[in-house]
Amino acid sequence: MAKKILVIEDDKDIRETIVYVLEDHGYEVTSSEDAKILKSLTELNPDMILLDNWLTEWKSDANGQQLSKQLKSDPATSHIPVIIISAVSGVKEIAEAGMADGYLRKPFGIDDLVEIVKEHIK
Repeated sequence: MAKKILVIEDDKDIRETIVYVLEDHGYEVTSSEDAKILKSLTELNPDMILLDNWLTEWKSDANGQQLSKQLKSDPATSHIPVIIISAVSGVKEIAEAGMADGYLRKPFGIDDLVEIVKEHIK
């Protein structure tokens, strides 16, 4: 059975590229342009979440770092690896503050994407 990955990325081109690459590597991918999809997390039951740090359409003050921290602090979702994706220079610190399992700096190469997924999905 294919591992499931949830991709939350507001940039359509980046989101579609991630989905294409991961599906090509045999993963089952669900994607969204905003974090509202997290309300369906129980039904989706992902094995990993790739989360953009800056979601322009998110209608609250929460960013990827804060959402990651909420997910990692909740016993029901803390087991799901969360990878923060961002172009900001302090992405490592953002990921650490958000209790994320890792980070991917934009722009990233396809090999980097596949590598971090393989590293965190068993």
